Amino acid sequence: MIRLQREDFDPGIELASLGEGNPVIGGICTFVGLVRDCSAAGPVTAMTLEHYPGMTEKELARIEAEARARWPIEDVLIIHRHGRLLPGERIVLVATASAHRQAAFDACQFLIDWLKTRAPFWKREEGPAGARWVEARAEDDDAAARWREDDRKE
Repeated sequence: MIRLQREDFDPGIELASLGEGNPVIGGICTFVGLVRDCSAAGPVTAMTLEHYPGMTEKELARIEAEARARWPIEDVLIIHRHGRLLPGERIVLVATASAHRQAAFDACQFLIDWLKTRAPFWKREEGPAGARWVEARAEDDDAAARWREDDRKE
């Protein structure tokens, strides 16, 4: 399941229904991303996430389908917020459920790595020096690169 929303979410409530009634599931792996109060550019007092409705959902669905094709996962949940967020607020929840933990761990990490680099979100940080657009980070690209199909075949 994929949801884009402005409002906050409760990870406990969301996870309670993930894979409900599926006795094959042996483990659920989660990642919750939060807004930090600082970045490489300095202090952060707020972050605004923008996206193109329709385009973003389509790309997130493609990323989810890729994870399902690579690992035997029973269920997936991706919740990504947009709009203006303050430090400490939740931005994203990624959860994967599988019969075995390694598939759940790998799929969860793949999903968050690809969300960071391939999902069409634009981030603007606000701070004492004003607002600035967040540029892509080389370390995020490096983390996502290990999941490329051509790299896995070597």
